[in-house]
Amino acid sequence: MQRLPYAQRMRNRCIAITVLVTLIVAIVHCSTTEDIQDSAEALIQTQIQDSTTIEDSTSIASSDTSIFDDTTVIANPNGLARLTGIEDENFASDSSYKDTDVKGRDTTHIKSQKNAYLADKIDILLRRYHPDLGIILVVDTKTNEIIAWGERRDGKVQNKPDWIGRATFPAASLAKFVTISAAMESNRYSLNTPIPMIGRHHTLYLRQLKVPEKYNGPTMELSEAFARSANPPMAIVGKSLGAKRLSTAAAKLGYNRRFPGNVPNTSNYTAPDTGYGLAEVSCGFTTSTTLTPLLAAAQVRAILAKKPLEIPWARDMVPFAPQKRVALDIGKFSENTYYGLREAMLRSVTQGTASKHMSMKNMARKNFEALRLGGKTGSLDGNDPAGRYDWFMGFAEAKNDPSKSIVVIVMQMHKEFRSQPATQVAAMVINYWAHQNLEKK
Repeated sequence: MQRLPYAQRMRNRCIAITVLVTLIVAIVHCSTTEDIQDSAEALIQTQIQDSTTIEDSTSIASSDTSIFDDTTVIANPNGLARLTGIEDENFASDSSYKDTDVKGRDTTHIKSQKNAYLADKIDILLRRYHPDLGIILVVDTKTNEIIAWGERRDGKVQNKPDWIGRATFPAASLAKFVTISAAMESNRYSLNTPIPMIGRHHTLYLRQLKVPEKYNGPTMELSEAFARSANPPMAIVGKSLGAKRLSTAAAKLGYNRRFPGNVPNTSNYTAPDTGYGLAEVSCGFTTSTTLTPLLAAAQVRAILAKKPLEIPWARDMVPFAPQKRVALDIGKFSENTYYGLREAMLRSVTQGTASKHMSMKNMARKNFEALRLGGKTGSLDGNDPAGRYDWFMGFAEAKNDPSKSIVVIVMQMHKEFRSQPATQVAAMVINYWAHQNLEKK
């Protein structure tokens, strides 16, 4: 038999290889498609069963308190399952949520709170993201009453808010409230006063504090330095103001004060007379300045109400919070200072460190657009307990009805692994409150 020419043999081999590859791809594709469809169906069925179990085990006396009450499972064309939030908005991923931590949970502490719906949501968030230490506090701005809280430590959610008044947590950049308050009170600074910006935002070296006599380098407005949590400009302002002005402002914000019944514990603020230590305190770059979540809530509420400091209260939280409103003999800031603090907090959300997570990534569009949001972030390593501390203190109020307003405090501590950022958790809490309280269109 005569052998075929070389070119024909090569052509036949190519045809055979092509047919073989096509068959293999078709077989793999069919097998994979079936597996994906089976997996998707199983996942959807499991989530539906889990949501039913959770709803049955966590219902509260009021109408709607399960984490799945505004969440449904939808299958997409790719055969995968996804969670959708209120009105199918684009919420953050729920991949870290462990529903096994929710089954059989004790809801006694939820039922006793002023807003059981919001308390349930907070409880779920703490179980979903499981920070090593997590404290969430929500206060009604008008009444200064604590309407919801949550606390997680020692590997579980707590039934009592033991640590909302504990004063071992570093204030971090929340101490910048003292500096900007003192600056506004001195009448030497306004929100748009340019401050030298030398080096990086989040460092603090001696060279960043040495401003040449005829400085013509980059500057940053005071409100921007606060909003973007820039250490060098705030440290320069603090050194210029001096320890006396800073200490006076700190006293009006409740630092270094023993409250009735030691509730909360005394938050510490000590400003050295001069030197690098004064710069550290001015921008919160030190663990010596400490703050309790309860006092943080009182500070935000005082700024919004333009009134002297009052510690938030609750009827059912003795001895962790006052049982009634208590007037404190603490001086107030000027109207101009309160205005400046509020505007600086708003800028933190629109252009500063809170803008990334305090957004429609974590809130429904209708709620985000209906709210006026302000706040301050802070993070620093601490020692008691040891870990990385992550803060958000801020507020949310309805644009069409400012009387609908809340103060939100989120303080988290992480060890080896970081959970969701405090600002993201705060945005979710605000979104739940807005869904419950804002007018439906």
